[in-house]
Amino acid sequence: MPSLKPAVAEIRLAVRSALAELAEGSTVVVALSGGADSLALAAATAFEAAKRRMPVTSVTVDHGLQDASAEVAARAARIAAGLGIEALVVRVDVDGDGGPEAAARAARYRVLRDAAADVGASAVLLGHTLDDQAETVLLGLARGSGAASLQGMAPARDDEDGLRWLRPLLGVRRETTRAFCAASALDPWDDPHNLDDRFARVRVRETVLPVLEAELGPGIAEALARTAEQLREDAEAFDDMIHETIEDIVEHAEAGISVSVAALAANPAALRNRIIRFVVDSEFGVSLTRTQTVEVARLVTDWTGQGPIDLPGCSAVRRGGQLVFTASAR
Repeated sequence: MPSLKPAVAEIRLAVRSALAELAEGSTVVVALSGGADSLALAAATAFEAAKRRMPVTSVTVDHGLQDASAEVAARAARIAAGLGIEALVVRVDVDGDGGPEAAARAARYRVLRDAAADVGASAVLLGHTLDDQAETVLLGLARGSGAASLQGMAPARDDEDGLRWLRPLLGVRRETTRAFCAASALDPWDDPHNLDDRFARVRVRETVLPVLEAELGPGIAEALARTAEQLREDAEAFDDMIHETIEDIVEHAEAGISVSVAALAANPAALRNRIIRFVVDSEFGVSLTRTQTVEVARLVTDWTGQGPIDLPGCSAVRRGGQLVFTASAR
């Protein structure tokens, strides 16, 4: 028998490890754009899932943002069907806040959730690679958005409905997915948006990372991915500490929620700031910026009678020994 090509072996192993988290016979959904990353993921999933009697459905989302998008989606579905996968194509209208990229991403995830529910899937597999992770970390660093953003993408997470989202290829380089496709006689689609330097991610991919590699030496992408992994470990530890603490220091208040000033003051700044962000996000669905969080924390550590502080969707004020958050008047 001919030897297995290294790229094929690497990606099959990555997928096998991800599927091992699921019960045998579970149905899985693969997000398939038709690009090299998602094609390699779909092909490896079809191969590995068959050994565990796991039905696989691919979902290709036609965003309608490019000429011939319907043909591209249909082509991806045909390739998936050739791999023995049930293939779905869903057309969506892209609109919403945050620009076309954010709106397309929101629409895509919504379709994947709905498709998973329709076929009774226990997990959705996404084709993000180590290179995508490195780009995400660099973009977060450029925005100054803190550790939460620098954690990058999680290899596995469960959403509020219990659906598992898996990224088996986060440790795999993009060049490996292309080698997989070449070795497997798969012809990937190259998204022209991936070369459009109007997008910050493309500039990071095509300019910033190559310059860093040239000036600082190889291994930058791997180092950024390791940084994301370490920060996720730290964040998980902080989250555990917050959940252990929160019930003892938080009380419901009229039209909002209150937190013990003494308890917040007793915690180190990193934990105190995380508790503030967690409380506001949980109660009002708002993500505070670093500046907003620090300003609220000053009501605890440097209070001279100031306040209330207006925040998106709510306000914060110190009343006696409590930091009180109330919903903004509509």
